[in-house]
Amino acid sequence: MATRKLNVQAFPRPPLVERVPGKHIQIRWHGEIIADTTEAIWVLETHHPPTYYIPAECVRMPLSTTPRSTFCEWKGAATYYSIMSPIDASQTIQNRIWSYNDPTPGFEALKGHLAFYVGPWECFVNGERAQSQPGDFYGGWITSEIEGVVKGQWGTWDPVL
Repeated sequence: MATRKLNVQAFPRPPLVERVPGKHIQIRWHGEIIADTTEAIWVLETHHPPTYYIPAECVRMPLSTTPRSTFCEWKGAATYYSIMSPIDASQTIQNRIWSYNDPTPGFEALKGHLAFYVGPWECFVNGERAQSQPGDFYGGWITSEIEGVVKGQWGTWDPVL
């Protein structure tokens, strides 16, 4: 059965936030499952692959907040986290996980959820390993169901069509 393609150019602006039925989201690091859920939320925004938000209770390792904070015009202020490697206590990764603890109106569903950049861990959607959105600024996950021009390859610039 062919997978239905999702064209990022058809995604809305402002972004859409919705529960993602039928998607198993899993994050593995050094062979250990660090997050696992079928209760994710995704954010779909024009020219961005989906960003998946995982319920905090589905993350299996402790997180610590970091001093970093950013602001999204749609979702509000983001809080960032650090996480220690499951196999090497001397390896801590910072600012690759974030949340919106007090999201703006319309994005309240994100409260209590965490988003992960793709990497250094492996991120999976229904068993398919996701690739990161280009540019290391946005946190979208690219899978085989994604098509269209994805923002981020040239930093934060909008794509040229």
